[in-house]
Amino acid sequence: MPRRLGRSPRLRVGGLLVLLGPLLLAGCAGDYVARTRALREAYQGEDYPRALDMLAGEEQHGHPNDQLLVLLDRGMVLHAAGRWEESIQVLAEADRLSQELDGISVREEAGALLSNERQRAYRGEDFEKLMISVLQALNYAQLGKDEDALVEVRRVNERLRRMVVEENKPYEQLAIARYLGGVLYEDQREWDSAYIDYAQALELEPRLGPLAEPLLRLAKQTGREDAYASLLQRFPDLPHEPLGRGEGQVVVVVEVGLSPEKQSARRPYQSHAVELITVPVYRDRSTPPRAQVSGGADWQPAVTVTSLGQVATLHLEDRVGRMVAKQLAGAVVKAGLAAGAGAITKSEEVGYLTFLLLNLANEPDLRSWLSLPAEFQLARLRLPAGRHTVHVEVGGRVTSREVEVRPGRVSVVVMRRYY
Repeated sequence: MPRRLGRSPRLRVGGLLVLLGPLLLAGCAGDYVARTRALREAYQGEDYPRALDMLAGEEQHGHPNDQLLVLLDRGMVLHAAGRWEESIQVLAEADRLSQELDGISVREEAGALLSNERQRAYRGEDFEKLMISVLQALNYAQLGKDEDALVEVRRVNERLRRMVVEENKPYEQLAIARYLGGVLYEDQREWDSAYIDYAQALELEPRLGPLAEPLLRLAKQTGREDAYASLLQRFPDLPHEPLGRGEGQVVVVVEVGLSPEKQSARRPYQSHAVELITVPVYRDRSTPPRAQVSGGADWQPAVTVTSLGQVATLHLEDRVGRMVAKQLAGAVVKAGLAAGAGAITKSEEVGYLTFLLLNLANEPDLRSWLSLPAEFQLARLRLPAGRHTVHVEVGGRVTSREVEVRPGRVSVVVMRRYY
């Protein structure tokens, strides 16, 4: 017959709940996604002052484990609001904190084994760390600081190189970073470097369509005859005449839609295993609409250069194996603690309750940088030098921005659209 719990075991159970209470409640206290729902609604409604006020409150009163997410969201809100200098400062702070958190302590890692990943400071997914530099490059480009923008583009490419070569991760270069590098090099008249980055972007995203125009033009200009012939076969109807003396270019970057969101999913510990483990997976929140861009009378569709849904899923899938191993290790630790509690109290029920309570918190970390766009869509315009108004239509809504077109130069215009 099962052992009856007397007064002493009950007291011990109560003490156990007191000890485990903070551990179990920490996951709820650290639910940044649920806590900032109203903030995201303000951001997506383009009420940027309200969103920033709410972020200030979150920074002051929120959970310290969410500090990186607060910085990332604030940097993105400032970026979307066109407050480029402020966004640069905040994202630089986020980048520094992310690097510090990468050196996570053994003590914090052990705490995560006893509960879950929500018990520790959010460090960011690999692709989110790369997105910091992509946004910084766009911020600098909007300020006309090509050299600083190129520094950030090079950082993206170098970080990815290390992840792929040194850490053996199944990633690839980001087409948006490579294409932006081509734009910046072209603006500085570094034709060879521009061609190389454009070519890499085309390799990563073969469906560039009209965005491949500078590749043909620069292949011919730099004497790459074989490459030019191959490109001409691939894009036989794509106009690529040299720029006229009074012409310039505008590259319109439209950050469209809502980035994917993490949800819980059940997976086996290993192939053919019956036991299931809970892991995060990315789910799309919307289908990004296609932007239309105009610098005058004619409209042209923007081209998706990078889908963050695809990038996020690839990066997270690579981490799932390590997460499974960690949860298995956590299960062993919890079983040992439960057995110890049962032995000390001489109660099988206390041991079982201990294991049950420890596993109640066994939920994956569903935090992520939700203010990011779903896609980076680009369009290129060739316009006479002077002041022009660029129009972007997404989902029936038209937004306009003025831009100065300079002879022989490439200007960058960034717009954020949500639905």
